[in-house]
Amino acid sequence: MSTPTITARCHPALEPLLPKPVPARRALPDWLREMPSEAASEVLDGAMVRTVKHCPPFLDALGLGVMIPLACDLLFEAGAVSWDWDMPALPDTLISRAPIGVHVPEQASGAPWQLAVNSVLKFMNFWTLEVPPGWSLLFTHPMNREELPFRTLSGVVDCDLFRDGYVHFPALWTERDFTGTLPAGTPVAQVIPIPAELPALEVEAMSEAQVAANRDIQDELGTEAGVYRRRYRR
Repeated sequence: MSTPTITARCHPALEPLLPKPVPARRALPDWLREMPSEAASEVLDGAMVRTVKHCPPFLDALGLGVMIPLACDLLFEAGAVSWDWDMPALPDTLISRAPIGVHVPEQASGAPWQLAVNSVLKFMNFWTLEVPPGWSLLFTHPMNREELPFRTLSGVVDCDLFRDGYVHFPALWTERDFTGTLPAGTPVAQVIPIPAELPALEVEAMSEAQVAANRDIQDELGTEAGVYRRRYRR
């Protein structure tokens, strides 16, 4: 099954104001470009080891799907959040004019989340997202982006049906003492298309042939650099 097109739409009055969704591969973090390809390992007595910059599964996750950006600058100071955003009044729609909302803490009752603030923040999304029939969208925290001072909660929406509605992004604020500006364009959710009907699961022991094939792959990975990238990656 080929990957579907995700169509993002916004109100025409907001189109010149909003940072646009982009393919996630075009929103890779600066730290990835700046990190070294190799580093000396104290555990291995200074031997050089390759960093995750060489790990295709790690990189593929960073670049998967589409990234939704923060609509405008958010200023965090003394436990309060504010913004200066000249969003026009839109009498023909009911969308919020605020770029961020909240969920009261009781809505997380029973969940094993340590809240750094007294509520769950919600990034408002001003884009509708549509996929072809038979597809859904997984909305999740930008993958492997632990430097962000929040963690977006994951959810799945059938955006082949809910194509004209807004999907907003609840997020746990993880840095209680964060002070500063979260700039417009910061990735707040990674959007990944998935089949609406997920595959079934079968669990079984390997056959003798599969055990042998598995051993061959492990030998290749252990003796030859770049095997996965060249042979087992699309």
